[in-house]
Amino acid sequence: MEDRLERLRAMREQALRGGGEERIAQQHGRGKLTARERLALLYDPGSFQELGALAKHGVNDFGLAEERHPGDGVVTGFGKINGRRVAAYAQDFTILGGSFSEVQAQKITRLMDLALESGIPIIGLNDSGGARIQEGVRSLAAYGEVFVRNVLSSGVVPQISVILGPCAGGAVYSPALTDFVIMARDTGYMFLTGPEVIKAVTGRAVTAQELGGAEVHHQRSGVAHLVAPDEPAALNLAKLLLSYLPQNNTEDPPQLAPFDPPERMEPALNTIVPEDERIGYDMLAVIDMIIDRGSLLAIQPEYAANAIVGFARLDGYAVGIVANQPAVLAGALDIDSSDKIARFIRLCDCYNLPVITLVDTPGYLPGIEQEYGGVIRHGAKIIYAYAGATVPKISVVVRKAIGGAYVAMSSKQMRCDLNFAWPTAQIAVMGAEGATRILRRDELKQAADPQALEQQFIAEYRERFFNPYHAADLGQIDEIIEPRETRPRLIRALEILRTKVAQSPPRKHGLYPS
Repeated sequence: MEDRLERLRAMREQALRGGGEERIAQQHGRGKLTARERLALLYDPGSFQELGALAKHGVNDFGLAEERHPGDGVVTGFGKINGRRVAAYAQDFTILGGSFSEVQAQKITRLMDLALESGIPIIGLNDSGGARIQEGVRSLAAYGEVFVRNVLSSGVVPQISVILGPCAGGAVYSPALTDFVIMARDTGYMFLTGPEVIKAVTGRAVTAQELGGAEVHHQRSGVAHLVAPDEPAALNLAKLLLSYLPQNNTEDPPQLAPFDPPERMEPALNTIVPEDERIGYDMLAVIDMIIDRGSLLAIQPEYAANAIVGFARLDGYAVGIVANQPAVLAGALDIDSSDKIARFIRLCDCYNLPVITLVDTPGYLPGIEQEYGGVIRHGAKIIYAYAGATVPKISVVVRKAIGGAYVAMSSKQMRCDLNFAWPTAQIAVMGAEGATRILRRDELKQAADPQALEQQFIAEYRERFFNPYHAADLGQIDEIIEPRETRPRLIRALEILRTKVAQSPPRKHGLYPS
């Protein structure tokens, strides 16, 4: 018996060493942590329970007879993060470059199956050179096994991907199927085809970071939801994200003990919107004064910056925030911001987070490029997301709510529960100048002084429509509130709506706008 125990201890010790001291040193030399070091930072001390530590690939795999390491390039298991159960896997680059294999897939899919059955979140720490070439189609099929579980888990348990090294080829689709992608700025990168292929096909030389680095995916492609300066910060972001999310779709998000007075009012809100509607302002400043102090976690903050989405807290309860950003493109909606808003609403609806919408948009961005790019179908996604969401929904029209964008941005017709407006709100079919030129075209043609008459008509239009009172008269706005009292009004409204139950017609699933 002692011999068997000694053998077990030796194998466990070998598993802890990964690919060996030399490869660990190489990993550190690249500025990266090992898989086990990452898990130690992620989990509460002493809480990690490993699964499949001794698994190895087959002895007959081509060219790999001398490269059989316990764990086979991935560490999988369960543990606790801030006392909550979480499943995680970490690819081990010190073993065959973390290359994805049949055994890796077996370990990861087993973990995902257990997490789904137990209703707990899944975190993947990605650092892999790609599919294991020696295994041929088996490694490709292995990716498919993971992909299908990403899809089955979607909207049931939170899934977070953290990109801490290379993630290339078919491997990128697993993170793309998860709820969130977090990238470490200097070490993480993602692309379908690498720099060598790009150069061979196009003749253009590009580095891995230029092609698929964190800044590219955070600012241009929108693939990355959050970016961190280094690996510890990326892991801390994953933990922060989980603090806003429930364990699964049958639970409510965790509540923190209130730390900001619910009746707090902000007089500065009364003057934050400029008198001149052509002047922008920072909607982030508005949000910061309304939510629990310092609680905003903006998602995709540098992508489609004309829209703001993120998590925050009101009286300790987690909520989703959606807002137009007048400081960028005047807050107009376009293709990218429509996709950003729609996906975030659906994510909040999956995980039972109320959605607070702050509206200030002149409409959809005009332009040939937008029309050719399909702004119609992309813009429809916002409508689809709001109308289909059954969580509590509250909107506040801060300033402009013009045309179709008014309808899309959580209007009463989108099944919004409560619609508030500030006195600065402007709710109309179109801008005053455009409306005047259409409605009063004949009178302006016949006028002796058309410019003076046009200014008169514009002033009349503004007086009648560019205020929230007409919409309130018609019941489209539930109440016009003083800006400084927005925070307590929202908190009281959420208290009423906390037990909301809404249903949609029975169906297999709807057809999301393409």
